[in-house]
Amino acid sequence: MGTHRKGGGRAVTGRPAPAADPARPPGPPATGRDRYFDTLRALALVRVVAYHTFGWAWAGLVFPAMGIMFGLAGTLMAKSLERPAPEVLRGRLRRLLPPFWFWGLFVVAAMLVHGWMPGWRIVYWVVPLGDPPGDAWGRQAWEIVWYLRTYLWFVLLSPPLLRVFRLAPVPVLLLSLTPALVLNLLWTAPDDRFGGALSDLSTYLFCWLAGFAHRDGVLERLRPTAVITLSLAALGYGGWYAFARQAAAGTYDLDEIPLAQAFWSAGAVLLLMWAKARFRIGFAGLRRFRRLDRIVTVFNARAVTVYLWHEIALVLAVPLIDRLWDVPAFERYLPLDSQWFLFGVGWVLICVFVLLCGWVEDVAARRRPRALP
Repeated sequence: MGTHRKGGGRAVTGRPAPAADPARPPGPPATGRDRYFDTLRALALVRVVAYHTFGWAWAGLVFPAMGIMFGLAGTLMAKSLERPAPEVLRGRLRRLLPPFWFWGLFVVAAMLVHGWMPGWRIVYWVVPLGDPPGDAWGRQAWEIVWYLRTYLWFVLLSPPLLRVFRLAPVPVLLLSLTPALVLNLLWTAPDDRFGGALSDLSTYLFCWLAGFAHRDGVLERLRPTAVITLSLAALGYGGWYAFARQAAAGTYDLDEIPLAQAFWSAGAVLLLMWAKARFRIGFAGLRRFRRLDRIVTVFNARAVTVYLWHEIALVLAVPLIDRLWDVPAFERYLPLDSQWFLFGVGWVLICVFVLLCGWVEDVAARRRPRALP
């Protein structure tokens, strides 16, 4: 994302949750994995791969994948923080960093072979609290780390964020769009790692807190007219701002216009989270479609693998398709020059990476390594 800028946490199961805090609003009951959230995450990953294949400017307007993924991660983080915060943070870091390190070994090694020499900032390849360094040759692979960096910061900030949120849930949720307004209308963040991190955190802060609001039952208690009005207002402002800035930005792509992204994602995530709480959407019927249910399961168990390796899959698909042109039958009968064919080959390679590399997520989660969950 970057030029392609702008892939969610999972609940950690284990010891039973402590007795409910009477000061904490009652949330929805914990009933294991939620297929509604799982399906949204799977669709978000498909949309990310499609966007990086086709570059559709309208993709974010149809389905703001990154905002949705931050919203899902926020609600699962609030659920996890029913346990002691240090334990939760250790668990999240343990699940995130080993797949990142494994993937990073290949990316860093490839850039070193091509003449890249890192400085001290290579520490960001160990803990991505800032964008890790890299060369132009490997940019398409490493630029997606912005999501992991932003996710990691949200995870680390979640214990104090959740405490502040519970002091005044609705005002804090509404005010969470203020940083995006300030950074885009009143003050320009520096064009460096700090500024990039600040911009991304402000862009998706509302989505993360909307996850808190869902988990704590806040959205369920709000009047439908208020939620729908606020959601449509945010969508309207985000859409208007994107098209108003089209001439200056050269596109209406939300990924290139952070303020539009912030408001559009806020409106969409608020509606999706509220609908989940209001109508008790569970997608339990998905289990009747065994193959589709299985695909959703694999996407969620291998979400980090799919996200990290999908750009490399798309990069490798290009020379692979180039080789197919040398076979007359393939040249004649296959649509080798079609972006859709590239999309299909990319997914074949993503599946290969899931089979070869997905086991790292099992190790990180202290599960028995398996080719497929």
